[in-house]
Amino acid sequence: MMKPPETLETERLYLRKPVMVDATPIFEQYAQDRDVTRFLTWKPHSSLEDTKKFLQRCIRVWKEGTSFPWAIIRKSDNQLIGMIEIVSMDFSGALVGFVLAKPYWGKGYMKEALQKIIQWCLTQEYLFRVWAFCDVDNKASARVMKKAGMKKEGILRRWITLPQIDNNPRDCYCYAVVK
Repeated sequence: MMKPPETLETERLYLRKPVMVDATPIFEQYAQDRDVTRFLTWKPHSSLEDTKKFLQRCIRVWKEGTSFPWAIIRKSDNQLIGMIEIVSMDFSGALVGFVLAKPYWGKGYMKEALQKIIQWCLTQEYLFRVWAFCDVDNKASARVMKKAGMKKEGILRRWITLPQIDNNPRDCYCYAVVK
């Protein structure tokens, strides 16, 4: 399988492979924010060291070709505002995850980034499906996926554990777009 490009561009955003100097903006913008991380599979970072460990993972998985995270950079001020990742790719589809700093919610940035990832994936001859999921209570992420052109396929029962909410697996909506 082909690796995605290390950089992608939209009208308002640059998506680029993360680097270690992203640690401070990621930590300050969203990684320690309990509201932003509420529906994520990891707890808020308690220190810059947590964020550096996360970035080491991002760099490693790119090299290994097992996962493909991009930092989302706003063109107008070169501000890192979030991340989007192809969490996994197999012989038919790509699973995508995303996070956006709170000051940038509701401005269409994540829809724009997600559409770019979907577009790239669906131009690959071996990928037929791009999918993502969100907790049933995460209405904002569900809205982003719908606005990006994904269709709700159903509920994944007891699918994922969200450490800020509950230690038990929670139900999630599954959204996808297919060729």
